[in-house]
Amino acid sequence: MLLMLVWAAGTLASDLPRANPERVGVSKDRLQRINQMAQAYVDKRQYAGVVTMVARDGKIIHSNAVGQFGFDNEKPLSEDTLFRIFSMTKPITVVAALMLYEEGKFQMTDPVAKHLPEFLDQKLYTEGGLIEPSSPMTMGQLFTHTAGLTYGFTPDNPVDLMYREDYPLEAQDLTEFSTKLAKLPLRFEPGTRYHYSVATDLLGAAIERMSGVPLDRFFHERIFEPLDMEDTFFSVPEDKFHRLASSHVWDAESGQVVPVPMDQRRDYRNVTLFSGGGGLVSTVNDYMRFCEMIRRQGSFNGARLLGPKTVQYMGLNHLSAKVRAEGVGEYPSDDFFPGQSKALGFGVVTNPGLMPSTSSKGELSWGGAAGTKFWIDPEEEIVGIAMVQLYRSPWPLRFDFKVATYQALTELYDSD
Repeated sequence: MLLMLVWAAGTLASDLPRANPERVGVSKDRLQRINQMAQAYVDKRQYAGVVTMVARDGKIIHSNAVGQFGFDNEKPLSEDTLFRIFSMTKPITVVAALMLYEEGKFQMTDPVAKHLPEFLDQKLYTEGGLIEPSSPMTMGQLFTHTAGLTYGFTPDNPVDLMYREDYPLEAQDLTEFSTKLAKLPLRFEPGTRYHYSVATDLLGAAIERMSGVPLDRFFHERIFEPLDMEDTFFSVPEDKFHRLASSHVWDAESGQVVPVPMDQRRDYRNVTLFSGGGGLVSTVNDYMRFCEMIRRQGSFNGARLLGPKTVQYMGLNHLSAKVRAEGVGEYPSDDFFPGQSKALGFGVVTNPGLMPSTSSKGELSWGGAAGTKFWIDPEEEIVGIAMVQLYRSPWPLRFDFKVATYQALTELYDSD
């Protein structure tokens, strides 16, 4: 067994041991390239600040914060800075749903309407009018964005335009969200194509209905408390709000990164719509604990959230070649990530040789709209997390971070 050099974690939320990288087959000197990469981005004013963390075999071997809260806030970033993680909420919602799956609350083949009856009469949009879908959307399809739903992002699609006119995610709560969504038609036949959508938000509504507990409370009691994730919320407490980093957006017209005006930022206080698809705020430490639970097959620090076979099932490729090939939106597609497909709640690498940066087969990952990113590599026992707050970033920070991490390895783990 490798000897570990452990550093005290102080008052940080994470109690993962901190190890000398050399003890787990990583060059300490070469690992500094992550810091250099992040600093270069900040020096060029491409990001106001960047927080990165890497763990191998459950030990933190890199943690770094450069830059400041925002171009409108000179407070230095740190490990306990709060970030809007947006779609990095989705894997947490999927874990919550799988906990209910293990309890026998539903089967993947169940029609969604079995648990949310308002969807019994949902129609399918066609150019000739609204018709009955060939088959109802199922619970399993919500996990894989194959249910026929959308996000409303496409301005020339009639169904997306309907979403924009009465946007479900502007509801007061998940009950109203589900009611509004059920009145909108499906964009395509359930199960026939991948299309990034509000499916994970609907999964959150199903969790509420099946458990009888509000989603924020379910997350807190069943996931955040057991994992000691003390800084992950839908609503940020007033005494922690000062730790929330500023939002920024890339303005292509001016060629600059600019702060999002305060009156255009989502208010993360007194939240009532608990968006399972993109509503959480978290820290790099908290999210590392969640990722470590996945890497450790459902258990962390004595708390077991999922059985290892469920985690294994979750991490498989759940898209057929045909469904994947016709995919639209945020991964996976042959045009963007030909080596990646869709697991339950995560992207999963199926062919590392076709990925745009160093990867391993079976690697799980996802990102958020403001540039946050994580990956879990079961082959090399690595977890990497990057936290930034920039919408529409034109820069490859996510790829640069992975390259800087993997080039530092001096030993490869036996994939067998």
